[in-house]
Amino acid sequence: MNDIERDKLIKTGWEIHSAVEPAYLNMSATKGDADWLEKQRILLADMAIHLLQTALKPGDIELDKLQNNLYSILTITDQFIPNAELKDTASKLYQ
Repeated sequence: MNDIERDKLIKTGWEIHSAVEPAYLNMSATKGDADWLEKQRILLADMAIHLLQTALKPGDIELDKLQNNLYSILTITDQFIPNAELKDTASKLYQ
C-alpha cells in the first residue's frame, strides 16, 4: 500500500469514527436494558475503527495500542459468542 492509499484509508476511518462514536455515546442504554446489545454493537464498530487506525498508522505498530484494541474487541464480542470464551482469550493478551 502506498502512502496516498494509506492516508485515504486513515482519513476515511476518522470520518467513520466521527459518526460512530457519538452514536454510542448518545445511547442511554445500560446493561440489562432492551437496547444494551445494540449499544454494544455500536461500541464494537467503534473499537474496530480504532483497530483500523492502529493497524494503518505509519511506522511501527504500537503493540500496546494493538493489545488494547484486541482486548476491547474480544471482550465486547464475548456477549455475542459466549461459547467461544473470548474474555478468557482477551485476558491472555496481558500475561
